[in-house]
Amino acid sequence: MNIRYRVTLTAEERDHLKRIISKGKTEGYRIRHANILLAADEIEENNEWTDKSIARAYHTTERSIGNLRRRFVEKGLDAALGREKREVAPRIKIDGETEARIVALTCSKAPDGYSQWTLRLLADKVVELGIMDSVSHTAISDCLKKTKLSHGYRSSGAYQNRQRSL
Repeated sequence: MNIRYRVTLTAEERDHLKRIISKGKTEGYRIRHANILLAADEIEENNEWTDKSIARAYHTTERSIGNLRRRFVEKGLDAALGREKREVAPRIKIDGETEARIVALTCSKAPDGYSQWTLRLLADKVVELGIMDSVSHTAISDCLKKTKLSHGYRSSGAYQNRQRSL
């Protein structure tokens, strides 16, 4: 068995993990992580535990066990008990001027062969015109969602109801 990250708990860490498990007054994932760390500990009585058997016992994957081992070795016990922060791509910020140009483009005549602008056509045209360096069709959708130009607005009845009230 070739394990890259070896979990070696001190007596205090083991006691701390056992208290977390016995109290049961914390998030479920913390209890599961505590159990996994105790099972992965490099002590004599854990010789029969493999990552595969730990994963099976705690209803997770071997990859998750490996990630937990890595977090414990690299960042310590508290990081291993918690959840790893996901790296989220930054949202594209469309400022007011850019939004106005996108709205103006949306109100213009659709390209030849199309009866109306699609989100993907708009995204491509925004990049082509140099309004933005890059933009996805979902960012265009989010931008238009704030206006009455959102796809589905006219067909939802909201447009007709607003027109009648004017």
